[in-house]
Amino acid sequence: MHQPPQQPAAAAALLGHPGLRPRLRAWLEEDLGRGDRTAAALSGRRGRAHWLAKQDGVFCGGVLLAPLFQQLDPTLAIHCLVADGMAVRSGERLVILEGSATALLAGERTSLNLAMRLSGIATTTRALVAELEGSGIALADTRKTTPGLRDLEKYAVRCGGGINHRMGLDDAAMLKENHLAWAGGLEQAMVAIRANGPWTSAVVVEAETAAEALAAARAGADGVLLDEFSVEALQTLVPRLRALRPGIRVELSGIQPDRLRAYAASGVDLISTSAPITRGPWLDLSMRFT
Repeated sequence: MHQPPQQPAAAAALLGHPGLRPRLRAWLEEDLGRGDRTAAALSGRRGRAHWLAKQDGVFCGGVLLAPLFQQLDPTLAIHCLVADGMAVRSGERLVILEGSATALLAGERTSLNLAMRLSGIATTTRALVAELEGSGIALADTRKTTPGLRDLEKYAVRCGGGINHRMGLDDAAMLKENHLAWAGGLEQAMVAIRANGPWTSAVVVEAETAAEALAAARAGADGVLLDEFSVEALQTLVPRLRALRPGIRVELSGIQPDRLRAYAASGVDLISTSAPITRGPWLDLSMRFT
């Protein structure tokens, strides 16, 4: 099976986020309510379980199992047979868990829901990245994420081979149509942002026409986001942008995911899409008990 480079830094950042464990606890409590009413039937027994893939795809979410299950049973042992970002086949065992039977059952639904969601995003991302293979174009996500799940969903995109766009509004200034209208124009907006931000801040300008894109390059934008441009238009425009401002990052958005391959020779640096997060179906996983 194909195994892409892992994302240890992304996993470490996710696990090191101070808000992760409280969120996992809240999600567990949402399912537990006032307590699992079946727990009394288990009489403190220990159990063993494994996760099984019921579809081909890309696994993601294994790094969450320890911080989630060990809130229910600190002694629970977890052995991931596949790492986040690995391709898996239907019927393949993914994880082995051993500990309190009560904890295994109490955490089953929450853990599977998270992993199925994240694995679906990683799987969809991997399929889209494959469409751009050999082009040198990166596939980026967007800020269209589920509130409260942004860091997890963006981690899943990385596990699928994509890259992250802005995590939030504080990462970079992106000037869109409304910004430019309310700021009084491109030049005024650029001056204000440069004057009020650190010199390292990047400024990206969204453009819907070639004229807007060229004006952004002349104004000193670090990047330009081209919205809904045809391949033919890009093949003419991108070289002009690079001639005006060497090193400018050219991003494309607003295209249909099923047409990605057509843009492989467009010359852009990255294509951003919300499709893995907003359209990716969950990957079917299950927990089986021994």
